[in-house]
Amino acid sequence: MPERRPRPTSKNARKSVWRRALTPPAATPAQPSAPQPDSPVPEPADAGSVVQAALYRDGVRVSTPSSLADTFRELREQPAGMAWIGLARPTEAELLSLAAEFDLHPLAVEDAMEAHQRPKLERYGDTLFVVLSAARYLDAAEEVDFGELHVFVGPDFVITVRHGAAPDLSTVRRRMEDTPELLKLGPEAVLYAILDSVVDGYAPVVSGVQNDIDEIETQVFRNDPKVSRRIYELSREMVEFQRATRPLVGMLHGLMAGFAKYGTDEELQRYLRDVADHVTHTSERVDSFRQALTDILTVNATLVTQQQNAEMRALAEAGFEQNEEIKKISSWAAILFAPTLVGTIYGMNFEHMPELHWVFGYPFAIVLMAVVCTSLYVIFKRRDWL
Repeated sequence: MPERRPRPTSKNARKSVWRRALTPPAATPAQPSAPQPDSPVPEPADAGSVVQAALYRDGVRVSTPSSLADTFRELREQPAGMAWIGLARPTEAELLSLAAEFDLHPLAVEDAMEAHQRPKLERYGDTLFVVLSAARYLDAAEEVDFGELHVFVGPDFVITVRHGAAPDLSTVRRRMEDTPELLKLGPEAVLYAILDSVVDGYAPVVSGVQNDIDEIETQVFRNDPKVSRRIYELSREMVEFQRATRPLVGMLHGLMAGFAKYGTDEELQRYLRDVADHVTHTSERVDSFRQALTDILTVNATLVTQQQNAEMRALAEAGFEQNEEIKKISSWAAILFAPTLVGTIYGMNFEHMPELHWVFGYPFAIVLMAVVCTSLYVIFKRRDWL
């Protein structure tokens, strides 16, 4: 955890890493620490996206500045105070102003500007930079919405940069202000409260996802054609949820490993261990959800394949039955065609025809038709066409 230190009484006394990164080299080596007149040092911006900024002393709010410039000025006037600044989708000017005032590392500021970072914890001198991925469950859409939160924790300041709707840090601020004995522990306590809020926000998501999985299982065995898409979409959300929770386990263990080195309050240590237990449990649940969805997808694919095979078998059986009927019809058509042909020939009105005046001509034609029909019937019967 960051060690508390007294704030300098003058802004120019702070040698900002960000100032040095942005200030061009001086023409002469004289007075290298003094700012140059043409240096593009960012000025404090007004609160265009500042959700709330407040100053605290001994766990009690003493001031609520209306802009970042006022916050900087009042914090310099109260060396024993702590600033808690909350921003939502800040502008580049606001972040550069904060970087110049609080010695924020350029790499951390760049990450906060670009967002889309994976959860991580990095230390730059006496400042912690924490990236968290918050989540909330949307009942109407039955999906998980993710938000990104960047937290700068210094000796006398906490800066939160929120990208997305989650988490709602106003409840965290109210909770801390209602427990001044916890808030007076400083920025470390605020970091704990933010971590606890993010992890507690995972519980409704876990519950909602569990309900979704139960519904998906029902859909699978009802052969719902839309279930495959729902499984795929929920699996993608679980991958992102896994990316949010799994690194957090290592981050909290890293914080706990530094308890002795940074002299973390014992009560605060207990709170952080409790958060670590919760996030471990959540991470295990998310892993089980992902495995369950993989198994459900396999079962669904098997059921779909079985259904397709059954449909193909039914089509094949229908085709076979249809083919048998066609055979029967064709056989009877052939049998009836033979006497029709003979009768048609002998029914023609010609004077000169074979056996026309023969006494046995008519019986011969009848016997011929009977023999042909009987022969065809025997042939088709032997071939199982009839």
